Amino acid sequence: MEIPLRATAIFFFLWILTRGVGKRELAELSAFELLLLVTVGDLVQQGVTQEDYSVTGAVLAVGTIAFWVLLFSYASFKFPRSRKLLEGQAVVVVRDGAPLNEMLRLERITIEEVLTEARQQGISNLRDVQLAVLEADGKFSFITREARPTQRQDEGPRID
Repeated sequence: MEIPLRATAIFFFLWILTRGVGKRELAELSAFELLLLVTVGDLVQQGVTQEDYSVTGAVLAVGTIAFWVLLFSYASFKFPRSRKLLEGQAVVVVRDGAPLNEMLRLERITIEEVLTEARQQGISNLRDVQLAVLEADGKFSFITREARPTQRQDEGPRID
C-alpha cells in the first residue's frame, strides 16, 4: 500500500510543479531541459518505489499515476468549472495591437517572445494583431485585423 501512496504524493507534487512553472516554459523545452526532465523521471521513480524493483511495484506506481491522470481528465470533462483549476486557462496578452504588460508580467513572457511567435506565424507587426492569446498549453494564437473569409479552391472569384 506504500507505493500507491507515494505515487499519489509524487503525482500531486508534479502537478503543482507544472502549474507553478508556467505555460510558456513547458511549451518549449531546450535540449538540456529535456535531459533534466528525464533525470527527474528517474528520481521520481526512485522516490516512488524505493528499493522495490519488482514488476508489481512498477505496475502499482504507473497504475496509480494513470488513475490520477484519468480522474483529472474525467473531472475536467464532467465538471467544466474544474477545468480552469485542473488544466489552466488561456490568457490574452495582446489586444488591438497593444501588449498587455500586466498579463505578460504575470505569465513571465517578454514582448520579444510574443514578437518571435508572431513572426513565426507570418505576422510582421503587432499592430496587425487584434488578439494574441497564450493558450493553456503554452502556445500562442493570433487573430489578425485582416481576417477575411478564405475562398474555396473550386470556386472562382465572385462577381456580384
